[in-house]
Amino acid sequence: MAAPIAAAARSVRWVVRAAAAGPLLLGPGEGSGAGVRIRRLRVLSKPSGALGQHPPPVATSKEEQERLLRGRPDQPRNPKVLRIAIIGAPNAGKSTLCNRLLGRKVFPVSKKVHTTRCQARGVITHEDTQLIILDTPGLTNPFKVKRHKLDEAMLTDPWDSMKHADLVLVLVDVSDHWTRNSLSKEVLKCLSEFPQVPSVLVLNKVDLLKKKFLLLQLVNELTEGIVNGKKLEVRAAFEQNSSSSAKSPLQKAQASPSENRAPESNPNQARGGSGLEDHSGVKASEASVVTGEPQGLTGNGPKELKDRKGWPGFQEIFMLAALHGEEVDTLKRYLLLQAKPGPWEFHSGVLTSQSPQEVCNNIIREKILEYLPLEVPYGVTQVTEMWEEGECGELLIVQNLLVPRKSHMMMLIGRGGKVISRIAQEAGLDLMNAFLCDVRLKLKVEVKS
Repeated sequence: MAAPIAAAARSVRWVVRAAAAGPLLLGPGEGSGAGVRIRRLRVLSKPSGALGQHPPPVATSKEEQERLLRGRPDQPRNPKVLRIAIIGAPNAGKSTLCNRLLGRKVFPVSKKVHTTRCQARGVITHEDTQLIILDTPGLTNPFKVKRHKLDEAMLTDPWDSMKHADLVLVLVDVSDHWTRNSLSKEVLKCLSEFPQVPSVLVLNKVDLLKKKFLLLQLVNELTEGIVNGKKLEVRAAFEQNSSSSAKSPLQKAQASPSENRAPESNPNQARGGSGLEDHSGVKASEASVVTGEPQGLTGNGPKELKDRKGWPGFQEIFMLAALHGEEVDTLKRYLLLQAKPGPWEFHSGVLTSQSPQEVCNNIIREKILEYLPLEVPYGVTQVTEMWEEGECGELLIVQNLLVPRKSHMMMLIGRGGKVISRIAQEAGLDLMNAFLCDVRLKLKVEVKS
């Protein structure tokens, strides 16, 4: 076995080709369904349908991408724009949400932290409106930057995004019971430094939360009981689920009247039920959030932030599952409505500010992070040796993966080349999705000299 591995070590090449059916498309989920809402708190419904047309592909050549980025945007008659910063703890699902909003995968996604290493922009162009999404690294601290050998820019990029944002989305992973009950100190510090930027709370991975009634508790804790400047009173009643099992909990969602509830036309009142069943068979049949007197932002000093767990400045709250696209279009529609009159920054043919090579590197790196253990993938250096168009219009890419140790090289290759083969295959499919063309990807693995 040693001889084949030694031979493979010199030059490991695995190729992934496009299927005969052509390039794969990744877009928001099919179908539509109105989510049950608590004011603007959305709970899961069926995956919502795509907004508008298919998003444009990423240009396959660096020159074409630079031409689009440097050229004058094709302004509509009455353009509108909104710059959105997405912040949150590492691995909260920021890049996954960005990809879903864009309708195409251009940002790396991995279960490991710090997959996103620099600030990148995604562009959504819908009719006369342009949304500019700032996908930033997870808010971190100097200790973690040193531990994971990260670029120092990871400490400053999220702050730079806030300076240029018209709206900030704070993403919280509700499936992580260790962190979901409070915002991180880095997030709170970021919000307190830019209180003038409107903020929206987005609860992600709601589909992984078994006890759905906990969502109301999380809302109360993460907002300190205040949304849109009004004090909230969260009420929920529970009953044994004796209804027919033929319908899913999502289909059984309904709003129940409350004796103290104002008419639906009153903007300061809210109603709606989660209709989501937990593992014990208990269903949240009624849930309401009642707004009270206006509340101002107080206690934003360093001492107060140390004791603070939530943020009372959120204007809206959304609940979704970005991985499956559930309720992402609901959030997208809201963002489109928040856009203000102003000139577009990008041509309508631009999907991301990244170069084609950056998109490629990030996608391959995502797979390396996924399949290599612990800190090993953070030491891999990627060198692109070939990037050209083939005779049939396919994109030919050859990339060399340099690792610091022979043991790391053997882990990356895998037994019989299975690991590197899977990385090449999955990365190739994602690249076809990004560029909308056939892709032939070759990966080589070598030890750094």
